[in-house]
Amino acid sequence: MSKLKAIAPKAVKPTKPKFLVYGAAKAGKTWTSIDFPSVYFIDTERGATRENYQDKLSKAGGVYVGMEQGSQSFKEVLEQIKALATEKHEYRTLVIDSFTYLFNLEVAKEVERLGEKDAFGASKKPAVQKSRQMLMWLDRLDMNVILICHEKPKWANGEQVGVTFDGYEKLDYMLELTLYIQRRGNDRVATVKESRMKEFPMGSAFPWSYDEFASRYGKEVIEQNAKPIELATEAQLKEISHLLDVVK
Repeated sequence: MSKLKAIAPKAVKPTKPKFLVYGAAKAGKTWTSIDFPSVYFIDTERGATRENYQDKLSKAGGVYVGMEQGSQSFKEVLEQIKALATEKHEYRTLVIDSFTYLFNLEVAKEVERLGEKDAFGASKKPAVQKSRQMLMWLDRLDMNVILICHEKPKWANGEQVGVTFDGYEKLDYMLELTLYIQRRGNDRVATVKESRMKEFPMGSAFPWSYDEFASRYGKEVIEQNAKPIELATEAQLKEISHLLDVVK
């Protein structure tokens, strides 16, 4: 009997969007992200503590995780993601603002621990490891996900050739969409930098607003309620433990 497991291509049910946005300060990254439905907002750098942001978040039915609730701890943020993935709740969109700050805080902690030993970039290893773990859970999470990053210079052959996002360098490879947000006069524009979606072709630009994004991606998908992962029950875990003892 053949051991091959491949199946024929078929239509698949659309999943919630999980994407990265980056840009300069005050480009509108955070402000527009709060327009997404039922936001669970993890504020790592106290950027949304201002009254206008809090009012907008409250009116939209969103909630806020700040410094006092552990937003600057990678471990606590990961625990929040796991809880969102496994518990029943009314939230539909997870926003982490900014992922850059969370990542760089983790690097700074390791630099302080290593001191002068950090000759070969070892300080990034814990932050990279935790980023990979976070992305694994985000992939399982049945919510819209927006990771907000700062921008930084992009270099090639000793010359600046543009800007890119600041954080875990493989972040854009592991998410399905990367948008560069710019303010042009009174308008906010999103340019597609990386994409696996036909609705967002590479290099294209569109107005950075929830309505425009939703019309392209599909509002019916974005506004669906989140479904929790069903974890093993206590009885199932005991049965597995018993069977492992039998095998031994």
